[in-house]
Amino acid sequence: MKVRLKVKRTDPGSNEPRYSSYEFEAEQSVTLLDALIHVREYEDGTLGLRCSCRSAICGSCAMRVDGRARLACRAKVIAITGGDEDHEMVVEPMGNMPVIKDLVTDMESFWSKMRQVDPYLQPAQAPPANEEYRVTNEAMLDLTHTMNCIMCGACVSDCTVLEVDKNFIAPAALAKAYRVAADPRDGKEHDRLVKYSEYSGIWDCTRCNMCVEVCPKGVAPMNRILQLREMAIEQGITNNAGARHTNIFTKSITDGGRLNEVWMVPGSVGLFNIGRITKEMPGAIRLALAGKMPFNQVIPPGMPGSHKMKGMDRVRNIVRKSASLKPKKAEVKSS
Repeated sequence: MKVRLKVKRTDPGSNEPRYSSYEFEAEQSVTLLDALIHVREYEDGTLGLRCSCRSAICGSCAMRVDGRARLACRAKVIAITGGDEDHEMVVEPMGNMPVIKDLVTDMESFWSKMRQVDPYLQPAQAPPANEEYRVTNEAMLDLTHTMNCIMCGACVSDCTVLEVDKNFIAPAALAKAYRVAADPRDGKEHDRLVKYSEYSGIWDCTRCNMCVEVCPKGVAPMNRILQLREMAIEQGITNNAGARHTNIFTKSITDGGRLNEVWMVPGSVGLFNIGRITKEMPGAIRLALAGKMPFNQVIPPGMPGSHKMKGMDRVRNIVRKSASLKPKKAEVKSS
């Protein structure tokens, strides 16, 4: 099988990347990492890449292939190309991180964001002497997803929020935040949720789903972020635009059965936040011209005369049932 690679190259200290192309024959079972090691060993000894276990355990060989983050060791070339030998795979370093050399990135920003969430348990009190905490299997089942994280950085590489705001804590760190905040042994849940609800935290995620798509271990960071949001609202941490947006959205649906576009922005940023409301006016005008703002939506949700669709009892019943399905944090016992 013919393998064709186009690798992005960057020399240390240089801001002018270039691309190098390679072409050679290989077995059909070859992985992208196998192909890159072949290039380094037999084609171009100057190629820089990072790898170790070759078994999707260490996470060190994460990189972008055809614009998407992958683990090179588990990415079969034939799967990427679809068997098309004319397909030239474009291999680039991970995004949202400084490049050290070629496919090697500086992950200090990844680790600094991980440290921001205090990724360790902080029990409220120590267990009695000569005893230990006991956590039931059921209590830990929900945490198994986040415990599978291998810190590869693929989700951070393809995070669309980080592309526009480098302060965002990022998916991997927020998934780890859920790991400790939802653990029944942790005693700082409320303090954590207050911290995570601030700017650059859980409410800055746009739910683009990219972190879920590229995660090689099924951690689904976005889902963990949504769970943190639910936990924060349940604990009354609602003095932020994200929580207010969620509440006005829910109130709008449970009151009238449809989204009340008129009151979404004031309900999210505050009725007297004139600057932000003025900024959203062009979009509001376009919605009105497109018929997305019926006259009866001018009345706030819950007020007499506000819009009501038929079958509201069924809508409210669905909302109640969805709320009852949310998992509760289990208690911990010492033994």
